[in-house]
Amino acid sequence: MNSQEKVKKQERKEAKRKKLSEYGRQLDEKQKVKEMYGMRERQFRRFFGIAVKSEEATGDKLLSLLERRLDNVVYRLKLASTRRQARQIIVHGHVLVNDKKVYSPSYLVNLDDVISLAPNVAEKKTFLDQVVEKRLKIGIKVPEWLELDKKERKGRIIRYPVRADIQVPIEEYLIVELYSK
Repeated sequence: MNSQEKVKKQERKEAKRKKLSEYGRQLDEKQKVKEMYGMRERQFRRFFGIAVKSEEATGDKLLSLLERRLDNVVYRLKLASTRRQARQIIVHGHVLVNDKKVYSPSYLVNLDDVISLAPNVAEKKTFLDQVVEKRLKIGIKVPEWLELDKKERKGRIIRYPVRADIQVPIEEYLIVELYSK
C-alpha cells in the first residue's frame, strides 16, 4: 500500500468517525476510559455511582477515583510497566499498602498511604531488573500527587489527584451524559 492509499484510507476512517451520533461518541469515550484503566462495566458503574454521590463535579470525581485505584497508583509510581501488570502483581500479593498486603487492584488509596513492594519481591532479581529498575530509569515523571522514593522502591500519596493531573485527553462530560440518561 503506497502513501496515497494510506492517506485515502485514513480520510475514509475520519469521515466514518464524523458520522457518529452523540450516543456513539459518549459510548466511545466510556469504552476508551474503561479500556485505559482495565475495568469491566460493573466496576466502572460502581465508581460512577460513588462519583455521582460526591459533592464535586461528577466527571472530575470519577477521574480522581479511577486515578486512586491501587493498580493505577502502582503503575504511576513506575513499579509496573502497564496497568495490567500492576493488577497482576497486586493479585499475587506483591504490593503492600501501609505495610499490609492488599490483593484488590480496585483498592482506593488515601492520603499518606505508603505503597511498596513486598519483601519477597526483592528476591526476584529478574523482575526487579527488567521491570522496576528499567522503568525507574526512564524519564517518565511521577504525577505531582505522588511522591516516589526510588531507593526504597515505594511511594506515598501526598494529595488526591485533580483533573489537571490527568494528561490523557478524556472528555468526561460525555461519560456523565451517557449515564445520566
